[in-house]
Amino acid sequence: MAYLLVLVFFLAALTHSTPKEYSQQGEGAILDSLKQQVGLLTNETKNYSPQVQPPGTNRRIPQSIIIGVRKGGTRALLEMLDIHPEIVVATTEVHFFDWDENYAKGLEWYKNLMPFSYENQITVEKTPGYFTSSLSPERIHEMNSSIKLLLILRDPTERVISDYTQVYYNRLENHKPVQVIEEIVIRNGALNTKYKAIQRSLYDVHMENWLKYFSLDQIHIVDGDTLITDPLPELQKVEKFLNLRPRIMSSNFYFNQTKGFYCIRSDGRERCLHESKGRPHPMVNSTVLEQLQAYFKDHNQNFYRMVNRSFDWH
Repeated sequence: MAYLLVLVFFLAALTHSTPKEYSQQGEGAILDSLKQQVGLLTNETKNYSPQVQPPGTNRRIPQSIIIGVRKGGTRALLEMLDIHPEIVVATTEVHFFDWDENYAKGLEWYKNLMPFSYENQITVEKTPGYFTSSLSPERIHEMNSSIKLLLILRDPTERVISDYTQVYYNRLENHKPVQVIEEIVIRNGALNTKYKAIQRSLYDVHMENWLKYFSLDQIHIVDGDTLITDPLPELQKVEKFLNLRPRIMSSNFYFNQTKGFYCIRSDGRERCLHESKGRPHPMVNSTVLEQLQAYFKDHNQNFYRMVNRSFDWH
């Protein structure tokens, strides 16, 4: 009887919650709260399925995908878009289109990883590896040729350093040996252009592949450098691109002096990105910086021509 009672209350709570509230609270958190209220023992519900579908919702293939770029600000963009009531987001990186082992599982597998949404909501997935994947553009086009893509980019030299920083801290945390960035970027006195972090910053090379399958008006480029310093204008552009009513406001953000970047305020809660975000970059030899900037210069100019837009990149 107690089990049936809590189940009724649980379903009623979900009925009056939106998918966004549902995903933020989590079905487990709701159930735990109800269990405390009625004194239900944990072992009585150990077989309870957490996949309860809010009435009127379905899992849908994304209508928009954040395709990259790695260390460009994809997580910040996703979290900030999640403020909008007409957007629901897949909280984890799916790697469906860039990993063969996942792609082989089929579209239904992919759709089942998406959040529940109402008809008037847009489902957004983000996987930064898509942009530099040679397979992703064609695969996404086969799924939905009219999909809207979000690409967030930052100064390619800064992106390389941020890429190195993430790997550096990951290796430290796993007690693995680390190298200073100069030893990786420079090999035998010359720039190591085979370094993956450098390859990922060749935006023109990767963009050429995307433009084989999608028109430029299907790809909205978010300025990752501006998103960090002044997020609202960039998000308003995304709202317009996705044909959404303007719902994200300046009051949704506040600058965290300790972290050195903007955090999010919505639904009466405040939250910042994970502590792994915004880590301080190492000091890099000025000569190495100049070599990186010189190498990217022509690639950047070519990218500007491709997208009919310029950026304040060194």
